[in-house]
Amino acid sequence: MRLDHIAYRVKDRHETANFFGSCLGYKIGTEFQIEFDDGSTADCLALVPPEGRHPDTSMWEYNALMGTSGAPGTVRANFHAPPEIFVSDGAKGSIVGDWVIEKNGIGGVHHIAYQVDNVEKMMSEWKERGYAEFLSDEPMQCPGLKQVFTKPSKLTGVIYELISRTGKGFCEDNVKGLMESTKELS
Repeated sequence: MRLDHIAYRVKDRHETANFFGSCLGYKIGTEFQIEFDDGSTADCLALVPPEGRHPDTSMWEYNALMGTSGAPGTVRANFHAPPEIFVSDGAKGSIVGDWVIEKNGIGGVHHIAYQVDNVEKMMSEWKERGYAEFLSDEPMQCPGLKQVFTKPSKLTGVIYELISRTGKGFCEDNVKGLMESTKELS
């Protein structure tokens, strides 16, 4: 399990992206707009960290040869990877815009996403232990991507996202579905 991304809902996504770029070296990886059935929109930026992973890695694990020239061994190693940052904004009357207004017009961290091997298994474990209630019975799915949100945690007040992915990036359909699942939260 690793921290996958931190999602912010803010008043001005570009101003927020400039902060993360200037202070922490993040760059805009993807920009897109989500259109909801009521005609409102959310404008989104996926920011990528300044560090990149080696192209020979599969996900965040890499089999590396360790040892001297006479007797190398293979060791499985997990490499540190900073999380992506997801930033969205929206006008008054939109899911994101109204959430920002409720947060004193500033917004803030909306959720923290953890990458897991099996979203359904983790959902089951969290439910059995009483750690979380989920906003949907099943994860949202796109090719190579599964995601689900919890309700705000009774233990931390935070919305958690469980995510499993076999590639990089975000799926706009999943983002829309996840945003819509939070519409009734205050």
